[in-house]
Amino acid sequence: MGDNVWREEQEWPLARAKPTDYYFHSQGKANSLNGNGTLSDQPPAEEAPDVFLYNPADPVPTRGGPLCCNLHFAASGAFEQSEIEAREDVLVYTTPPLEREIEVTGPVTVTLWAATSATDTDFTAKLVDVWPSGYAMNLCDGIIRARYREGMIEPSLLAPGRIYRYEIDVGVTGNVFRTGHCIRIEISSSNFPCYDRNLNTGNNLATDTEMRAAVQTVLHSHTHPSHVRLPVIPQA
Repeated sequence: MGDNVWREEQEWPLARAKPTDYYFHSQGKANSLNGNGTLSDQPPAEEAPDVFLYNPADPVPTRGGPLCCNLHFAASGAFEQSEIEAREDVLVYTTPPLEREIEVTGPVTVTLWAATSATDTDFTAKLVDVWPSGYAMNLCDGIIRARYREGMIEPSLLAPGRIYRYEIDVGVTGNVFRTGHCIRIEISSSNFPCYDRNLNTGNNLATDTEMRAAVQTVLHSHTHPSHVRLPVIPQA
């Protein structure tokens, strides 16, 4: 994507891909695309965290992505994300317009340092290509359920208010961010109905019906450097 071409390779992931970290920054108000969240290759110093309220009764709706198989239920593919990014429960981190093309091909991961008021919750991440016109195109996305942060075998609930480190598998992509475009990461706690909602209670997921709102805190500082790791392909 971006160059709109097919290319054959010898392995996957690409051996020449260079893992490159882009760090979250803000002045404590990255909420929505109107906030002050930024993304750069410079690690953060001491910065105010970002806070949002996740209410499972009003989840962030799914807009495109790798869905299957009922177009009436939820259409798959690339869609404009500005309506999603206008929400206060979506944190938006964006680079300045790129001065050169950057190809990102391979698996994308987000390392998130976060705290919550709940005993269990979800965190989501989405990689977006922002065009000079402002069109925001989703590329790939992922989610982590906090009780499974250490694996699926032995789930463990959270201590409310405690800071935890999460690794979010954001999926894979093959995209050239063209000159003048921006790289963007969205962070939230829901992407419904693509992923089922976490009701934030810590109760049995199969039978729980109670809903609780949760206060989510995302940190980006010297000691808690939340970031996205992109597989950047060196230019020939």
